[in-house]
Amino acid sequence: MGAIVVVAVLVVATVVGLALRARSGKVRTTTGAASGWSLAHVTPEPDDRVLLLQLSSPICTPCRQTAAQLTELAAQRPGLRHVEIDVGDAPAAASELHVMRTPTTIAFARDGRELLRVSGVPRRRDLLEALDSELTGAG
Repeated sequence: MGAIVVVAVLVVATVVGLALRARSGKVRTTTGAASGWSLAHVTPEPDDRVLLLQLSSPICTPCRQTAAQLTELAAQRPGLRHVEIDVGDAPAAASELHVMRTPTTIAFARDGRELLRVSGVPRRRDLLEALDSELTGAG
């Protein structure tokens, strides 16, 4: 009987792990109520069109990779701004945004609308494609 329970637990854990892995890094469009600009305690600069709000934790290795990628992306693309929040320092922000995993990146339009969210390390090309209309002013 004990072996059946162990096998069942392993099967469930494997299925959950595969489901999380399949979602990791994929861009999902969303509509949320909270404004990332206010949660990040920043005011958009005149040229800012999109805020990439990254929720991270200090022990998270993918968070460092995500931070480096988003910082580079914001430096290369006019209109993008990247802000990183440590969920240990700001648990209320993670709670308000319903973030259960780090890294999670949420893109907000200048007017505060949530545009998309990515759990895990974002896929650069997919992220840029999803934000293109907002960055070019067509959104």
